[in-house]
Amino acid sequence: MSNRNKGILFIILSAFGFAMMSTFVKLSGDLPSFQKTFFRNLVSCVIAFFMIVYHKESFFGKKENRKTLLLRSAFGTIGIILNFYAIDHLILSDANMLNKLSPFFVIIFCALFLKEKIKINQILAVIVAFIGALFIIKPALNIDMVPYLIGLCSAIFAAAAYTFVRILGGKEKYYTVVFFFSFFSTVVILPFFLLTYKPMTLIQFSYLILAGVFATIGQFGITLAYKYAPAKEISIFDYSNIIFSAIISMLLFNQIPDKFSFLGYIIIFSASFYMFLYNKKLDKVVRKS
Repeated sequence: MSNRNKGILFIILSAFGFAMMSTFVKLSGDLPSFQKTFFRNLVSCVIAFFMIVYHKESFFGKKENRKTLLLRSAFGTIGIILNFYAIDHLILSDANMLNKLSPFFVIIFCALFLKEKIKINQILAVIVAFIGALFIIKPALNIDMVPYLIGLCSAIFAAAAYTFVRILGGKEKYYTVVFFFSFFSTVVILPFFLLTYKPMTLIQFSYLILAGVFATIGQFGITLAYKYAPAKEISIFDYSNIIFSAIISMLLFNQIPDKFSFLGYIIIFSASFYMFLYNKKLDKVVRKS
């Protein structure tokens, strides 16, 4: 199997992992978002801990990278809490598609903070993606809009976290980055988890542990995917998450996205597909030169 095909396989596995994570978060029922986030990250923290021990690597990274790791972890933690709230209050595929807007926000943040030049093609793709988001959100001046806006905010905070991951580059091992984030999130959320704690049934607890297991599969899957192939070649396959989520929504929750949401999915996917093709074309030009 070629490295590109390995990358595609791992990113589809990652998409399935995150779709299943969202499913178990939703199945766990009426529990506080802090409680769900705590267990999701606790499992990742334990798994990453044993990987670091096995490889004899650093738990908290190099001193010069800790500020970046802290910022990545802070933004990532807020992003997860907001995403879990959106998952609880929206159709699963709607919540996940709004979260998939994060790559477009990454383009904006990299231009603002990393001084990366933003091209007209990227600006147009961002605008088209936001138009798609409006079809999912269906703006109205009422309380029903709140979960959609929170879902959109989850993408913004996720994008900020990914921007700091980009700054880190290959300066730290991927399991160190995962451990630092999971440990930070678990410690920071612990007081809120204790304050808002709701008693759980055994099945709810099992669902949260499974959410953590599948989140870990998603995290390591995407890390391995980008180890084997560059993002510009395989990132489009991450949208298989929406297919998994839509099927799960219909089969488990009897939720079918409306025609406007479907139109929004198509618009956002089209913008992503265009950027995928544009990046591949750009890569060929760079190689030739």
